[in-house]
Amino acid sequence: MKKWARISLITIISLILLLIGSFFIYVSDYYRADDVAIAVMQSASTIHVQDNIVTLSPATSSDTALIFYPGAKVEHYAYLPILEKIKETSGITCILVKMPFNMAIFNANAADKIMDQFPEIENWYIGGHSMGGAMASNYASKHPEKVKGLILLGAYVYGNYPAEDALTVYGTFNTSVADKIDYTENIVVIQGGNHAQFGNYGKQKGDPDATISSLEQQNIAVEAIKEFLVKRND
Repeated sequence: MKKWARISLITIISLILLLIGSFFIYVSDYYRADDVAIAVMQSASTIHVQDNIVTLSPATSSDTALIFYPGAKVEHYAYLPILEKIKETSGITCILVKMPFNMAIFNANAADKIMDQFPEIENWYIGGHSMGGAMASNYASKHPEKVKGLILLGAYVYGNYPAEDALTVYGTFNTSVADKIDYTENIVVIQGGNHAQFGNYGKQKGDPDATISSLEQQNIAVEAIKEFLVKRND
């Protein structure tokens, strides 16, 4: 019996080590930010990196901020180009979160600590791309008193957050999102857009090629976000 117990223990430990190894192999294979995103990081003087957040501050101080969760297995810097445009166009602070293992599911409540660091911000929005959007939506649904609005790129409202307080933006080639939406409020569909082009990290596996450029797709999304923020702040 002791011999079989030892064999069983060795088998269990081996299985655990195998699972751990497989996990680290999985998360180590992620999408890197492209040269455009890196250039934004290197050239923008209003970008501040501290711990797990990147803060993009507008020229004029604002009492409104957007916390942004990246998509799964995407380097967070890949979202600097679109956040830089949101900051410039809407004049708000944008806070980009670096997630553990590049997976927002491992720190869905990151917004709590961030809000505590910026007491001057009165109006908080939270958003994200893909899985990041899902986790941002999950956070908003659990903390509606903290969040003035939800901004989703290539994602849909997940949880009980009111759809009328959310903006959903996706491309026509992103059918996996379109098929899950069961509401009609504040939806912007980008003709010719796909899933990956909200970030700057290249082509994503399984994602159809877009018929518009990433610049065009992001500009349409940024304008939709600007209109949403204006409407919410009226």
